[in-house]
Amino acid sequence: MTSPATTVPVRRRRTFHRLRIAGIERLCADAVAVAFDVPPGLAEEFAFRPGQALTLRRVEDGRDERRSYSICAPAGAPPRIGVREVPGGLFSSWLVNQARAGDEVEVMGPTGTFTPDLGEPAHHVLVAAGSGVTPMLSIASSALAAHPDTHVTLLYGNRRTDTVMFTEDIADIKDLHPARFQVAHVLSREPREAELLSGRLDADRFAALVEGLDLRDASHWWLCGPIGMVEDARRVLDGLGVPAERVHRELFFAEDEPIAPLRHEDAAPEGPVSQVTITLDGRSTTAALPRDRTVLESAQQVRPDLPFACKGGVCGTCRAQVTSGKVHMRRNFALEPAEVDAGYVLTCQSFAETDDVTVNYDN
Repeated sequence: MTSPATTVPVRRRRTFHRLRIAGIERLCADAVAVAFDVPPGLAEEFAFRPGQALTLRRVEDGRDERRSYSICAPAGAPPRIGVREVPGGLFSSWLVNQARAGDEVEVMGPTGTFTPDLGEPAHHVLVAAGSGVTPMLSIASSALAAHPDTHVTLLYGNRRTDTVMFTEDIADIKDLHPARFQVAHVLSREPREAELLSGRLDADRFAALVEGLDLRDASHWWLCGPIGMVEDARRVLDGLGVPAERVHRELFFAEDEPIAPLRHEDAAPEGPVSQVTITLDGRSTTAALPRDRTVLESAQQVRPDLPFACKGGVCGTCRAQVTSGKVHMRRNFALEPAEVDAGYVLTCQSFAETDDVTVNYDN
C-alpha cells in the first residue's frame, strides 16, 4: 500500500542482466544520458513506471559496487538514465567519460515507488535541483501523454545555464504541451531577468514561486534533489496545509545525515540474535542474525542475492515487508508513510528487535 497517488509496482525477480548500451548523449560538461538496448526476452522485466530507477553493478578489485540511477524516459520507451559525474565516483566517472555505445553493463530491473497514478487527471508540481530532474522528465512526459486534462509544472534549480541537464528534452515537452506544461528555471550563480528566478531554490524562493505561479491547489508535489532542498520544500508545503499524502520525495544525496559503517565480519555473533526468515524470489532462508547489524548486512552472509544499491536509506532498492516480528528502521528517505504503515522497511537501515522476524522481499 502507498498513498493514493502511488501504485506499488509488481515485484519482479531482482537479478542482474548484461545490457548493451544503445547510446550515450552528452547533456552538459559533467552529465550524460545513457540508453540501454533491452532484448525482447527481457522486455517485461525492464518495463518501468515513470519515476523508477535502475541499479547498475560493477565488480572492481573484488568489490561488488552498485549505483542506482533514475530513469528519464517516458513510460513505454526503452530505458534511459541520467548520470552526473561525482568527483572520484567509480560508476559516474566511467559512464560520463569512458563508456561507449556497444559496451555492456550489469543492470537490475526497475525499482522504486516514486511513481504517480496516471489514470486520473491531475496537476503535478515537480520540484528538482541538479540531477534530481531525471525522474521528473519521465513523470512529466508520461503524465501529460496519459491524460489530456493533466497539467505539469516544473521548478528546476541549478547553478548556471551550462549546468542544466536535459535542456532540449524539457524544451521538447514544452513544445508538445505548450498549454499544459510550464517550467521555471532557477539559477543560483547566474542572474536571471526575473529576480524571483535568481538565487537558490530555498524555502523562501520556493514559497514565492508557489504564490507567484498560483500552485497552492496542485494535486501532487514531487520533490527530488539534495536533502536541504527537499526538506525546505516540505516545510513550506506543511505550512500551506498540503496533506502529507500529496507530497512525495526522493533524494539523490543525504550528505548531512550520519550513516553507521557497514561491517562484513564472518565470525559468529557474540551479542543478542534473532531468528530471521528471508523470502526472496519464492525461496525462504532462516538464520540466526545479530541484532546489532542491519537485516541486509547480516542476511547477506546467507543470502548474497539480496537486492541493494546505496545502503544509505535513499534508493529503496532493498525494500521489503516485515510480515512477523518487529524491526527498528533508523532512517528512511525512500518509503512513503503509507508503505511504512503497511510494514515495509528499508532492510539496509533495519535492525531486528524480536526473537523471530520474517522479511519478505517478494511482496
